[in-house]
Amino acid sequence: MSMDREHSAAETGRRVLAFLPLTVAAALAIVLAWGLTQDPGSLPSALIGKVVPDFDLPPVQGRSLGLSSDDLKGEVSLVNVFASWCVACREEHPLFMKLAAQGTVPLHGLNYKDQPDDAAQWLDNLGDPYTRTGADISGHVAIDWGVYGVPETFVVDGDGLIAYKHIGPVNEEVLAETILPLVESLRQRTADREMREAGP
Repeated sequence: MSMDREHSAAETGRRVLAFLPLTVAAALAIVLAWGLTQDPGSLPSALIGKVVPDFDLPPVQGRSLGLSSDDLKGEVSLVNVFASWCVACREEHPLFMKLAAQGTVPLHGLNYKDQPDDAAQWLDNLGDPYTRTGADISGHVAIDWGVYGVPETFVVDGDGLIAYKHIGPVNEEVLAETILPLVESLRQRTADREMREAGP
């Protein structure tokens, strides 16, 4: 009897081992399939809901206003991480020029790992949509923001909290359906809070 049990247990163990690779492969396929359905432009960031990192950047050459964490408090704003060498940044730039002309929301630029002359020339040639533009020549500030590459665009609420991060070039659809509605929602939330704090 014990020989039969040992043989049966050994047979069961072999069957489990035989199906293990198939089970692992199926689980991996499910995870990969799920990943393909996700929007790569809105990857989660560990900084969502957190205060922007403390920083103080000088202006891009030829500009008078740099960018600091203090500049991102008091009103909802966008921060666009860009570089003159970034092809995708050139793709989204006309949309940001249009947004700046409309005056819908303050747009600040964080110039990432650029040569001072190149950044200035890029803004001179293509137009400067930014209210303030900080020169992050070393790239340390962008790293503190969790930047993976350029372009990346952040929505920052009036308290200086990061509310949203978009990876890659912003297009009309992302701006109209995600970013601007969020800006409006954050503004409304601030107004509601201020009204409650003011009392009757």
